Amino acid sequence: MKILFELLNCTSVSGDEEQIAALILKHIQERKDNWKVVPKVYSGENHHDCILLKFGDPRTAVFAHMDTIGFMARYANELIPIGGPEEIEGTKLVGSDSLGEIECALRVDENSLYHDFPRRIERGTPLSFKQNIRLTEEFIEAAYLDNRLGLYNALKLCETLENGWVVFTTYEEHGGGSMPFLLKFIQETAPIKQALISDITWVTSGVRHHEGVVISIRDKFIPRRKFLQKVVRLAELSDIPFQLEVEASGGSDGREIQFSPYAIDWCFIGAPEDRVHTPDEKVSLIDLEAMIQLYQYLLPRL
Repeated sequence: MKILFELLNCTSVSGDEEQIAALILKHIQERKDNWKVVPKVYSGENHHDCILLKFGDPRTAVFAHMDTIGFMARYANELIPIGGPEEIEGTKLVGSDSLGEIECALRVDENSLYHDFPRRIERGTPLSFKQNIRLTEEFIEAAYLDNRLGLYNALKLCETLENGWVVFTTYEEHGGGSMPFLLKFIQETAPIKQALISDITWVTSGVRHHEGVVISIRDKFIPRRKFLQKVVRLAELSDIPFQLEVEASGGSDGREIQFSPYAIDWCFIGAPEDRVHTPDEKVSLIDLEAMIQLYQYLLPRL
């Protein structure tokens, strides 16, 4: 799990994904010659900080977002959220500006957010949760399991994938924005008709730890039932533990697929976590393993 720990210790608040993209690209370049199929790698300024890997003759694409929630320094000692972080008094935040490294605490005053750093932080500086990784026999707990585990799953998939796209996206936590040009590039290069979203969902009254990876029937958006039924039937044949999720809110890169001009089916498949968007997100290792296994089972069969 070395690469997972490296991903967890790398910051990438939405809009500032350069560092995590460089880490993932380094991992790809070091490992790709030992994968079952060596992919064609697309990256660089034409793709901003996104990375696309084309394996063989793709039918399906897997998308995993690289960005995280966080905060941005405003004026004086004010902060404003990026994405939807939980605003918990005293939460430790880290970052850096041209004057040096920053570690401070979040201060919550009614509807306003502040930091307690002893000097003014430069305007526009992104801050993220201070990392604290805890690994036991049953769980992993850390900041930003959403979506570091989705990235880890996508990289594990690369080891065995023969045909497909694996795509690392940006901006997802703060409104999206990279998917339109990525989908256009995919459809002009090696078009696909279906996609899976490698992301992390919630533990709820109907979704629990240790009961398997989650196949989402719906969140705020509803993918095409015909495709969902195909995915569920294959999951049933796999004997890999999974749970079905039905929610009224939430979203992912799947939203932008559904809103795109392309007829691409999509399905969100990911491990469930507790304490969402806090520094203490918690995921069952059983569910994470089921996620990895199910992606490796589904991709050759879809």
